[in-house]
Amino acid sequence: MGKRLKQQRRGKGSNAYRKPPNTFKADVVFRPFTVQKMTGEVIDFIDDPGHSAPLMLVRYDDFTESVLLAPEGIKIGDRIEEGKGARVSLGSVLQLSDIPDGMPIYNIENVPGDGGRMARAAGSYSTVVAHAGGKVSVSMPSKQTLELNPECRAEIGAVAGGGAKSKPILKAGKNFYRMHAVNRRWPMNRGVKSNPVDHPFGGKQHHKGASSMTARGAPPGAKVGHIAARRVGRRKRG
Repeated sequence: MGKRLKQQRRGKGSNAYRKPPNTFKADVVFRPFTVQKMTGEVIDFIDDPGHSAPLMLVRYDDFTESVLLAPEGIKIGDRIEEGKGARVSLGSVLQLSDIPDGMPIYNIENVPGDGGRMARAAGSYSTVVAHAGGKVSVSMPSKQTLELNPECRAEIGAVAGGGAKSKPILKAGKNFYRMHAVNRRWPMNRGVKSNPVDHPFGGKQHHKGASSMTARGAPPGAKVGHIAARRVGRRKRG
């Protein structure tokens, strides 16, 4: 009788693949949108292992608190604004329709009200390109340009902590515990280096031995390689 493959065991959630409990400190989402402009003060910074960037704790004038991604250059005591008619300042939350062209932004909503989904990694930012045709063009960190709803919200500035990934890790054990904190298995050996019982590409031949194209609805034991690939073969040049 065989045993379950690595990707099947991961789905089960055994001890080797389970995130340690109570390690993530906050869920970073925008507050529900209000027409009334709100002003808040940065009162603390939070180092959350679930995020590559530092977080800032903001207390608003109505004494409610919210956790947002901290921009580069902000400090405790600085004030941010949120809502309709908010001032364009570092860390403030505005709709894309109120943000001028050329402004760096981050933590961008993909759909109005989703709380922020894009450009959230440490050091990343996007740029507002243009307002035209009822849409706002935004240049993403991947150099791709997206057409977004003007009612989507974003924060002003660039995400803090951009130089953290430039620091050398030096020891493999340090990276192991970094990955363990965010529920990532590391190191990951290549499939062709695995045994046949551990991976569909495993075996002595040291190459895949079969096509790496996999259907979107493939079962967990076979869902490796190029999943739902858009094209097959080498790209033509010239």
